[in-house]
Amino acid sequence: MKYKHIYGPVSSWRLGRSLGVDPVYTGKGRICPFDCVYCQVGCPHILIAGRKVFVPAAAIAEEIKNPPYSKIDYITFSGAGEPTLAKNLGDIIKKIRKIRNEKIAVLTNSALMDKKDVRGNLALADYVIAKLDAHSQKLFDKVNRPAPAIKFSGIVKALAEFRALYRGKFALQIMFVKENKPYAEKIAHLARKLGSDEIQLNTPLRPCAVKPLSRSEMDRIKKFFKGTDCVSVYDAKKGKVEHNVRYGHSRRGPCGPHRGHIRRKSKA
Repeated sequence: MKYKHIYGPVSSWRLGRSLGVDPVYTGKGRICPFDCVYCQVGCPHILIAGRKVFVPAAAIAEEIKNPPYSKIDYITFSGAGEPTLAKNLGDIIKKIRKIRNEKIAVLTNSALMDKKDVRGNLALADYVIAKLDAHSQKLFDKVNRPAPAIKFSGIVKALAEFRALYRGKFALQIMFVKENKPYAEKIAHLARKLGSDEIQLNTPLRPCAVKPLSRSEMDRIKKFFKGTDCVSVYDAKKGKVEHNVRYGHSRRGPCGPHRGHIRRKSKA
């Protein structure tokens, strides 16, 4: 069977053995509301902020019924773009629940969390990991380079609203690079206010357009998060990555690690 929308399992420092689900994969590159300076996907990029159905829920359910993989801990929505762009995300999660027993996680860049339907879809997951790389609109624009319709204040408000109602495990992931490193203390202050179950401090260890911060730099940043349930990518145990299921034309997903031509299509 040819798999287009699932990949892995991979060994994740956050999720153990994770089988990936990509609900926005079209084979034409990255589809995302952000063009982050540290993006590890690369390839042609469509910058879009409007939700639509990219893949029928039934197609993903069919692939995930009996894929050739060993035991996994999580079925994780991620991949070559932002999973909440999939208007049928909730339907996909519900269909997977009917055929699989594993816990479900969603990795989101938080771009669309100001939408009530997006928060409702995310509430169906067992574990939501949401991005927070800035403390202000200026830094947000510099690091995450969002579509024009997306405002940082709206994301912060939506994260707080989601946190107040969500009954699953909620984590904030912060990717540190040289651009936001000087603002680590301010980002930590904001993260504390949002009150997540866990804070994940990351830096791009896989190939991308920017260099990762060193262990010593990340250790200094971690001190600003003292008193929280905080884990750094350098602290986490890493297992062997397995690619029993592949989609697209790369072992790391539908795109390789190099940044390519960017196609911008802004849509509210």
